[in-house]
Amino acid sequence: MFERVREDVRAMAERDPAAKGRLEVLLCYSGLHAVWGYRLAHRCWNRGGGFRLLARLLSHLVRWLTGVEIHPAAELGRRVTIDHGMGVVIGETAEIGDDVHMYHGVTLGGDTNEPVKRHPTVEDGAQLGANATLLGDITIGADAAVGAGSVVTSDVPDGATVVGVPAERVD
Repeated sequence: MFERVREDVRAMAERDPAAKGRLEVLLCYSGLHAVWGYRLAHRCWNRGGGFRLLARLLSHLVRWLTGVEIHPAAELGRRVTIDHGMGVVIGETAEIGDDVHMYHGVTLGGDTNEPVKRHPTVEDGAQLGANATLLGDITIGADAAVGAGSVVTSDVPDGATVVGVPAERVD
């Protein structure tokens, strides 16, 4: 567990040029605190039964403390970082790979009320700009970038950069 915390702190310190040191990141970065709270809630969720209510209560508390809402059933990889955090929403069936970096206001939202995979999949190394909105069962490819304020409703290929409303490829 402590190695994963060190790994997260190291990743955030490397990705944020404003970080003055690892202790500052450990103590003051609400996006990381939200990810750590999610990891605890996710463990409870996976135990099932009455632990699912505990998981939802924990995720509600984390949202209240950090401004980041991550459903405990979502799947997050390693070294996921959320810069500034406030307003980030990650839905129940979202899947996020390793080394994904996102900024404040990002939404990984659903596009149906049916009990199916309805939230985005974000593959390893992707970067999601501030206030980007990703809707539905779409895939953001490995090492892709989504520009700030973009609305994405279709798949983004590996390594591509998309911007705009609706998002279009620009590279």
